[in-house]
Amino acid sequence: MNHFSKDRLTAVEAKEAAQRVAFGPVMFQAAQAMRKNGLLQTIRDAGKAGITIEEAAAKSGLSHYGARVLMEAGLGMGAFLLNEDKYSITKMGFFLLSDPLTNVNMNFIDDVCYDGLAQLEESIANGKPEGLKVFGEWSTIYEALSKLPTPIQKSWFEFDHYYSDGSFPLVLPMVFATGVKKIIDIGGNTGKWAISCAQYAPDIYVTIMDLPGQVSMAKEKIESLGLADRIHFHPVNILDETQQFPKGHDGVWMSQFLDCFSDDEITSILKRCYDAIDENGYVFILENFWDCQRFEGAAFSLQMTSLYFTALANGNSQMYDSKVFKKCIYAAGLKIEEQIDHIGEGGHTLLICRKQ
Repeated sequence: MNHFSKDRLTAVEAKEAAQRVAFGPVMFQAAQAMRKNGLLQTIRDAGKAGITIEEAAAKSGLSHYGARVLMEAGLGMGAFLLNEDKYSITKMGFFLLSDPLTNVNMNFIDDVCYDGLAQLEESIANGKPEGLKVFGEWSTIYEALSKLPTPIQKSWFEFDHYYSDGSFPLVLPMVFATGVKKIIDIGGNTGKWAISCAQYAPDIYVTIMDLPGQVSMAKEKIESLGLADRIHFHPVNILDETQQFPKGHDGVWMSQFLDCFSDDEITSILKRCYDAIDENGYVFILENFWDCQRFEGAAFSLQMTSLYFTALANGNSQMYDSKVFKKCIYAAGLKIEEQIDHIGEGGHTLLICRKQ
């Protein structure tokens, strides 16, 4: 859907929206502080009756000054209402506090992205994720994942898994309705998809292809579940074009993987997928495309996530417009046999591809 074809704001509304952009970092930090120090919860607990600044300060353990400046900021951002000196929570404030999607997004931005995004302009100029330097010296965040501090890993994986996990049960029947039995899971990460496949049917075999660090993380989990006889591993740097994909599989699966690469890199990976399958094989791609979203807020979230890739992940990829992405598919010699949109809360699209 095209949510961006008309300017719907009046001049006054547009100027107000511009101020929200200008003070966006302040608004984010205020919201995050109120989530962490219990102020949001305190005001929610007060219900429709509301609560004064003095009462909220006492219940949350904050100083009167601290409670006052945060609660007034909460008014401006739309988290609270103020009536007769009493504050109450709005629907937006409720979502900031209790919505799993919002919490995952906020923790990801705070822990993974916030400091590094200050290097966005430099990253665009150099074509490299200059913001990644806040964590250490790596070329991409994927090399760093297994070595990052646990809280940062936790926020990264929760963000990644939140969007994919809800879609996996929905797409499993779609994938295996094609008759595939032996698939390559490229970018298998912690092995969640491979495990889901092995548990879905006893005659499914999966080979996880990923960087050595990610493979070792997945291997431990899979062995503990007793699935090592049907889930195998192929550690590899996918960007090394000399590395061919293993033969003998009738399907290739990639979930939220190709958005980690540039247009040319996607085409290269898909060409090697083409070579890995026989004439009757399938390539399954599960992605979030911002132009395929039902809701403008979902499209917005994906467009902003693109800048995480620019500043921190790799410097050259994004959450794609499906039209750009499809050009890579066709250039690799594949065709789209079926496109299924609006899968799960994450608004995924499943592309079922075959050779042209």
